Amino acid sequence: MGDAADAGMDAVQRRLMFDDECILVDENDNVVGHESKYNCHLMEKIESENLLHRAFSVFLFNSKYELLLQQRSATKVTFPLVWTNTCCSHPLYRESELIAENALGARNAAQRKLLDELGIPAEDVPVDEFIPLGRILYKAPSDGKWGEHELDYLLFIVRDVKVNPNPDEVADIKYVNREQLKELLRKADAGEGGLKLSPWFRLVVDNFLFKWWDHVEKGTLKEAADMKTIHKLT
Repeated sequence: MGDAADAGMDAVQRRLMFDDECILVDENDNVVGHESKYNCHLMEKIESENLLHRAFSVFLFNSKYELLLQQRSATKVTFPLVWTNTCCSHPLYRESELIAENALGARNAAQRKLLDELGIPAEDVPVDEFIPLGRILYKAPSDGKWGEHELDYLLFIVRDVKVNPNPDEVADIKYVNREQLKELLRKADAGEGGLKLSPWFRLVVDNFLFKWWDHVEKGTLKEAADMKTIHKLT
């Protein structure tokens, strides 16, 4: 079960790494199997077996159209203490999270993880309120051993929610408007204060986020949705 290098792994993260089975897909998002979260995030496996797994990224806005960001906890195996969008995780290989229709599996997983990570009650984020806007495919190393190779469902939701972060998952949270996010991007690019942004969040920001934010404010998100295309981003 892992090697000596895993000895320092946080107990909660270790359990999730071995107990959670991610959904393996091909580059067209067809399910081809399942594999432990541990193996899905080992760069050597990603490279040697081309393991690609399904993921989701939630972008939750409040009624003032501010985006909720989280800083990943220090104990996370991949990208610790990195700032990212509201919630990023994986649908698991289970019936409720494999449902392809209208990305329902990913939406079910998003509701589950918003509770796990941020303490947001399910009734605050009804599954039918998530709007799937698109899919991206990307690969990103975290450090020498760990990384990501994901087919990521981008899910937007506009709700005022109660938040009670789980310290095993989340170090900090903040709501930002566009200008505050641009300032975070500037700091990350300048390397100020050790601030880092997750690679998938950065890809969404650079390719889609600000034009989608217009739709958030106008209430026209569904018009922006394109779930047919899989955007291969690097």
